[in-house]
Amino acid sequence: MNAKILAQQILVSGIVQGVGFRPFVYRLAERYALNGQVANTTSGVTIRVEGRPEKIAAFTRDLRDQAPPMARIVSIEANDQPIAGCSGFAIVHSQAADRRDTLIAPDAAVCADCLRELFDPADRRFGYPFINCTNCGPRYTIIEDIPYDRPKTAMRAFTMCAQCQAEYDDPADRRYHAQPNACAACGPTVMLYDHRRQPVPSADPIGTAAQLLRDGRIVAIKGLGGFHLAVDAFNDDAVARLRGRKHREEKPLAVMAPDVATVADFAHLSNEERELLRSVARPIVLLPKRLPERLAFSVAPRNHYYGVMLPYTPLHHLLMAQDLKAVVMTSGNLSEEPLAIDNEEAFARLADIADHFLVHDRPIYLRSDDSIVRRTGGRNRLLRRSRGFVPVPLFLKREQPAVLACGAELKNTICLTKGAQAFLSQHIGDLENLAGENFFRQTIDHLQRILDIRPRAIACDLHPDYLSTRWGAAQNDLPLVRVQHHHAHVAACMAEHQLEGRLIGLAFDGTGLGPDGTLWGGEVLLADLSGYERAAHLSCVPLPGGAAAIKAPWRMGLAWLHRTYGDDMWALPLPFLRGLAPDRARTVVRMAAGGINAPLTSSLGRLFDAVAAIIGLRANAAFEGQAAMELEMIADGHPQSSYPFAWSDGPVHQVDAAPIIRAIVADICQGTPAFIISRRFHDTLIALWTELCVLLRDKTGLDRVALGGGCFQNVLLLEGLSAALRQERFAVYSPERVPANDGGIALGQAVIAGMEMTFHSI
Repeated sequence: MNAKILAQQILVSGIVQGVGFRPFVYRLAERYALNGQVANTTSGVTIRVEGRPEKIAAFTRDLRDQAPPMARIVSIEANDQPIAGCSGFAIVHSQAADRRDTLIAPDAAVCADCLRELFDPADRRFGYPFINCTNCGPRYTIIEDIPYDRPKTAMRAFTMCAQCQAEYDDPADRRYHAQPNACAACGPTVMLYDHRRQPVPSADPIGTAAQLLRDGRIVAIKGLGGFHLAVDAFNDDAVARLRGRKHREEKPLAVMAPDVATVADFAHLSNEERELLRSVARPIVLLPKRLPERLAFSVAPRNHYYGVMLPYTPLHHLLMAQDLKAVVMTSGNLSEEPLAIDNEEAFARLADIADHFLVHDRPIYLRSDDSIVRRTGGRNRLLRRSRGFVPVPLFLKREQPAVLACGAELKNTICLTKGAQAFLSQHIGDLENLAGENFFRQTIDHLQRILDIRPRAIACDLHPDYLSTRWGAAQNDLPLVRVQHHHAHVAACMAEHQLEGRLIGLAFDGTGLGPDGTLWGGEVLLADLSGYERAAHLSCVPLPGGAAAIKAPWRMGLAWLHRTYGDDMWALPLPFLRGLAPDRARTVVRMAAGGINAPLTSSLGRLFDAVAAIIGLRANAAFEGQAAMELEMIADGHPQSSYPFAWSDGPVHQVDAAPIIRAIVADICQGTPAFIISRRFHDTLIALWTELCVLLRDKTGLDRVALGGGCFQNVLLLEGLSAALRQERFAVYSPERVPANDGGIALGQAVIAGMEMTFHSI
């Protein structure tokens, strides 16, 4: 009697292309003696199998349980089919379709197998800086279109040699259908140039570049998602020279070290942080410095942390193996510009910064900055979500119409939704120049194409002057949903944690336009995805000079002192006031009092700036948030008594910070150290917002709190406020996989617009 035979078609969706999934399926089918075929499609991977039912059941189970390391399966759908009498199992060519649902893999750090071959003198790829396989290497940054096949990648110009082609064609080989597969005989090559674009003769360009770094030179290095500017992290003169040429005065610079053991020589790290450093995404991880500081002071001045990453490309490994212990690897650009990705572009834009250029001829299709992660509150939290994480989707609570969200002006990302998936783009950056605008447009076009998303609406910020808003408003063929900035922050946190229903949202940041025309930033909202009610906010003060105040904390110091004391402020015995030019200071106060170029703001971020200035910590800032960051850094490690605070009666409670400012001035006059004042200020904010949430719960019954906004990058505020709220029996949700800052705001815009479309039929 013949055993029963079953035939099934199995559709696997998720990240299943370019990750060795088809050869894995081939080997699995052979293990279970199944006949049929497997193919890439624009919806994922389609498998047809024929065999005994129990073998097919085991095969289907192992598809999920034993998938390749880079694969991420979203769904497996199986349907019975007529038996066709297949003989053997085959991998067939990619199949096109009208609808594209496949997911693209992010770029991945070089795997252990390739690394062993890279440093094995007997291997044919010994020392080859572009070694890769189906388990590692470039993906998102080299894909032009899908299906993910070599002709649709940046590798299309490189014809494989016979040996590489044989590996590519062998289902049993680790490089079977590895689209970037290459070797020294047929693949990309590395070249070294000086800043005048003249080739530097060298049999070992990487070794020569390493020597240049040891000699204190600045080397522009082409990586996976763009150029880095590299310099010896122990050479303070070299680091200072890089800062001067790049016009990056004090913002911390990222560092690359060869291994975790070396990192431990200059930074503290937990077991979880070790795993983060070694993860396939290879992000920059913020780690506490060991004291006294081992690296050059100029790497991260007046900061408790280093941003550290391990090598993630073969080129990086070969470079760091030249006895380099720590190398600054900062973005290859002038400050506020997008990352350089093309060789000619790098020569043109970086020639006044770099002394030499280590380049290669494999194109980068789309730039992608390094991601940044910090472990706080027992969780890994992305501060910048880019290389290694994009374009992996975030999964929403439910399906929604397709939306394109344009994000904010600073730290811009865009977001596209498709069904129950939200695709947050890589870090685009600040949209303050033409290069940034072009990158913004390119990213929108690229993601729409490779994800096959045709948005039915566009979401943008309320602020009419944001470049992202102006672009959205110019797309006349689609409805436009304008989303309030802080509602979007709260919604982003809700979307990440798949929350629905009304809750208390705390949105604290620098500034975002409110519907009343003032600049919000210290907001307590009663919100869901369909709307919000402003329940409380920090009391408003003028923002003297508008945007100029962002890098001039002294202006906010004057604004809050005048708000608290009026003209009596000039009699205060404050070193801060004595350090200012009297005529200029009085002019700024008069302009603020008269409302001349001084919009009102309720920003908590600007209150941080004011306190930092008043206590004499920082009058001017080289980058946004620097004063607040340094205020956090100096805070005493032990809790302190809180300053007095107050708020007005409802319906919208206005939190008056004047009592806090008075108490801080009193502390200064009594000689209280700045580190104590900073800690008291932080503890006051924690107590204030916790008590306000308790009051609102008593009124509304809401016992969930969602946090959002750049102020929650402050570890002391985030951990302290979360703990205090939980102590009061609130369920607290904070950003983890999505940045708390404006890098996550597009996600909030997208889900708010999706809700608007669903229930209002726009």
